[in-house]
Amino acid sequence: MLENLSDYKIILGSNSPRRKELLSALDIPFEIKTLPDVDESYPATLWKEEIPVYLAKFKAQAYENFLQDDTLLITADTIVWLSGKVYGKPENEEDAKNILRILSGKTHEVITGVCMTSKQKQKAFYAVTHVKFAPLKEEEIDYYVEKYKPYDKAGAYGVQEWIGYIGVESVKGSFYNVMGLPVRMLYMYLKEW
Repeated sequence: MLENLSDYKIILGSNSPRRKELLSALDIPFEIKTLPDVDESYPATLWKEEIPVYLAKFKAQAYENFLQDDTLLITADTIVWLSGKVYGKPENEEDAKNILRILSGKTHEVITGVCMTSKQKQKAFYAVTHVKFAPLKEEEIDYYVEKYKPYDKAGAYGVQEWIGYIGVESVKGSFYNVMGLPVRMLYMYLKEW
């Protein structure tokens, strides 16, 4: 479908299995290149959608030496935002449980920043999805965290896992964005590239 990309070697700069799965669904050939320990800190002055866009661009900078004339790099970062606060990946089991207690019974925003980078140009964008959680019981939170260990997920949950099935009341916006990549929006930008 994306004939305009036929001269590009597409690289996904992520070790997220969900992003790999979602990009694969677009039926475009790509390879994965991951770098160890890319710093995910950001200036405290950034607000909401500025944070994942900044981090997606920052991750792209780490791949600068790998870019060839025919390379198109895709990097992304996802955060959960509630009441003016970022909930990223939990540090440990207790942190994961605490984050889920905070999200329980509330609507939060999942924001993914995506950055498309070649040697010639760069395009960054973001998507926002509103996710409403039902009130979660303590034993449900314990069960999910202990069994699924969501330490690599923003907001300490995967919408496509058990907690999503039993806890998510509604999703307004891109479901795939909540998984980590707003694929429809990415497809639109890839078509224009």
